[in-house]
Amino acid sequence: MADYTSHTVKKVGTWSDAFELCVLTYDERFLRRKVIKTAHGETLLVNLAHTTSLDHGDAFELDDGRLIEVVAAEEPLLQVTGDLVQLAWHIGNRHTPCQIETDRLLIQHDKVIGHMLEHLGATIQEVSEPFTPEGGAYGHGRTHSHEHGATAHEH
Repeated sequence: MADYTSHTVKKVGTWSDAFELCVLTYDERFLRRKVIKTAHGETLLVNLAHTTSLDHGDAFELDDGRLIEVVAAEEPLLQVTGDLVQLAWHIGNRHTPCQIETDRLLIQHDKVIGHMLEHLGATIQEVSEPFTPEGGAYGHGRTHSHEHGATAHEH
């Protein structure tokens, strides 16, 4: 049996004073029902009504009203530099999640996409950082295969 249970997510900026946190990768932050470990090794049963994309800084609200903060975990990424407008277009054209910054792009570690971007003139560097990509066309955090086939009103 889990130490805690949550049926509700509070979005970043709408809450304060979490008593605990959980560190999750980008893929782990896409869930509906799952048991996850908190930073202090306790278990949290997440049981949401719909599959949800969690952002760094969101929080799980427990049945008793307490909050557990969601923190983006460091994970292996590719840092992309070069003509960012052109490179971002090619990344987006492949429905690849992308964190867009002023002087670089970050994508999940993918050798095939990395090689393609190098052929387009990009400089690629392997890094380990939290991954917080841009939301999709409808304001959702996921733009890759998890969303395919779904219509906007289903979210």
